[in-house]
Amino acid sequence: QVQLVESGGGLVQAGGSLRLSCAASGRTFSSYAMGWFRQAPGKERKFVAAISGSGRSTYYADSVKGRFTISRDNAKNTVYLQMNSLKSEDTAVYYCAARTRPYESGDYRVYDYWGQGTQVTVSS
Repeated sequence: QVQLVESGGGLVQAGGSLRLSCAASGRTFSSYAMGWFRQAPGKERKFVAAISGSGRSTYYADSVKGRFTISRDNAKNTVYLQMNSLKSEDTAVYYCAARTRPYESGDYRVYDYWGQGTQVTVSS
């Protein structure tokens, strides 16, 4: 069992930045690919970014490419999402997810564990 705890959400003005963190339990963190997804009110959950277990490979949704950066620190069992140039349409609950395989994916169905989510609100 893997537990994921997100933090770092909040209220920010358009054009600003936030960094989300996701701390994972367990001793095999480096063998898990990690992903970030988001869900706006009344909308389906959407892929944001993913990173391989080693951290050498990343994958982004087109809507955040060039603005968001996913990274991980396997020594700290933590994955990050640096969000810059935020827009009002980035407003959503952001979820961290872990896949018990090292290869990143944008498909939410392959992720095995999910955090509780953290709210990000961007005011225009």
